[in-house]
Amino acid sequence: MQGGAVIGVAALIAGADMPASAAEGAEIKRSPGTEIQPHDPNVFGPDPLYEDTYDVEEQLKIYGGKTAFPVTRPLIEAGRELYQGGPIGQGGTALGELNPTFNEFYIYGDWRTAIAFNDNGDREVGLIATRLNLDVDYRFTSTERIHAFFGPFEKGGDFVNCQFFGNDGAKADESCDEHIDGNVDALFFEGDLGPILQGISGEYNNIDLPFAFGLMPLLFQNGIWIEDAFTGLAASVPALNSPVLDISNMDFTFFVGVDNVTTPAIKNEKGKNTDHNVNIFGATFFLEALQGYWEGGLAYIDGEEQFEDESYASFTLALTKRYFGRISNSMRVVATSGQDRDNNLQQTADGVIFLVENSLITSLPSTLVPYANFFVGLDRPQSAARAGGAGGILKNTGINFETDGLTGFPKLDDTGHNTFGGAIGLQYLFNLDQQIVVEVATNQVIEGDNEGGRSAKGNEYAIGLRYQLPLTENLLLRADAMHGLRDQDDDLTGARVELRRKF
Repeated sequence: MQGGAVIGVAALIAGADMPASAAEGAEIKRSPGTEIQPHDPNVFGPDPLYEDTYDVEEQLKIYGGKTAFPVTRPLIEAGRELYQGGPIGQGGTALGELNPTFNEFYIYGDWRTAIAFNDNGDREVGLIATRLNLDVDYRFTSTERIHAFFGPFEKGGDFVNCQFFGNDGAKADESCDEHIDGNVDALFFEGDLGPILQGISGEYNNIDLPFAFGLMPLLFQNGIWIEDAFTGLAASVPALNSPVLDISNMDFTFFVGVDNVTTPAIKNEKGKNTDHNVNIFGATFFLEALQGYWEGGLAYIDGEEQFEDESYASFTLALTKRYFGRISNSMRVVATSGQDRDNNLQQTADGVIFLVENSLITSLPSTLVPYANFFVGLDRPQSAARAGGAGGILKNTGINFETDGLTGFPKLDDTGHNTFGGAIGLQYLFNLDQQIVVEVATNQVIEGDNEGGRSAKGNEYAIGLRYQLPLTENLLLRADAMHGLRDQDDDLTGARVELRRKF
């Protein structure tokens, strides 16, 4: 350490150079077993000497020639910049001196364009498609903001595209579809009750209660249990702990959705996930205990009017832990029950799915990652809430269970209804400058009286390949290919190349 600050502290401890108000009659408090030492200026080195001319290159050598990493700037950046150095300056007091305001307005997101050749068995098509994701963010304090999301090139799950060939029921060759939509896909307020009350009262408090309300996206358990944007309210009680129970960190979140709640278990007359007359009430938690990371949740999906008999309850529990310093493991269960259909109709949400995710810690733990994920789904398990474009409950099991959210890239059945299987793959990140994933996967049907409750007609097998290369800090190239074999259905084949521009 250098400089007068350290000398001043040492002098203060020794009782020297104290302000008169502090030194006169003041008793210095210290921990038991310690004693005050006299100040010795010889233990401190002199301050550095700087030449008259400041040499930038020489100063950079101090840090091994390192420079700032290039960052992607927002498309629009008004007010205080997103990335900046140095003091941030004094904030405004419109919301109180203890809740300072800073005007920040950003528009950011990405623009994805892909060309693909997809054979989904009953439909073969070649197309080029594009989608634009726009996040609009206005932040006016360190904890409060208004956020909106737009997808102007998407409508009803379809994106702006042009098809240059197609058969097996596809649209006419060389047809283009605009799918322009100006609707707001998310619009919500996010804040923290503690700082808000501090600004109003002018007094500090110990309240820590973040919340959000509006048309807001929620994602729990990596999107397996909930991945949806609905109109409602959510609040969290964060940063709790219990030394008695050996819980180092614990959060609880409570949420209510009263509109735009979607789930594959409740469909409208057109066969698509309905987004009206369905409510959701639930709570979720995570905690760090017993050398593991626990997640759990309970929700009730309440159908109204014509969907009243399709209401159901959803329960989930997960444990993520590392074993023997070599295996990272996550075990999850999602269960649904309580649905009582009228007129003996087929239930759409009854059953349980077990998911196990494993990755091996190799000698190159950051770049070479073998993984093996497995699942068993009994009857018709469902997520608590799942947007139509979010994929199925098996989305995270492997790349062969995941579509691309743009061109309709083929995938294995991702419902987990009366099936078992998994994916085994290898991910390699080279020097953290590119990624390749190779995977084989299977979906095996569970035989028995199913009466339409299973989406997969028969056993399925697939091999998949993914490659990603960042061309610049904001331009990404991605390529995917897969081929699937299906016992009771036409085979699947897909190949695509995508260019993604982040801003």
